[in-house]
Amino acid sequence: MKKFKENCPFCKYIERKEYLSRNLRAAVLRDRYPVTPGHTLIIPLRHIEDVFGMSFPERTSAWRLILRERKRILTSDPSVSGFNIGVNSGVSAGQTVSHCHIHLIPRRRGDTPDPSGGIRSVIPGKRAYGDREGE
Repeated sequence: MKKFKENCPFCKYIERKEYLSRNLRAAVLRDRYPVTPGHTLIIPLRHIEDVFGMSFPERTSAWRLILRERKRILTSDPSVSGFNIGVNSGVSAGQTVSHCHIHLIPRRRGDTPDPSGGIRSVIPGKRAYGDREGE
């Protein structure tokens, strides 16, 4: 497998060294369309379509960057009180760039009226526990 894919925007950022930081197997980018201020992406340096293609060392490198970015964000922005971490795998799950990327989304008290259910909100009607379609 090639390290970079020609038409992949994330591979281009890596080739041009347009990342905030990196380690041996992953890099940190700012999301171009942030959900909240500080929304960050952690991506493997090798072109991999989704999280399930990452090797154990790549997952370890990515997780180290997630922890480092979390600490950096908390240090620089005292309004951050929580995080969402998410991965979209496949078009039906909302993946729009076919290079694995992990979202680290800082959250602040009051940034949404009711944050309960968190990631469950991606499916309408499923945010609250026990919601049933059609009820």
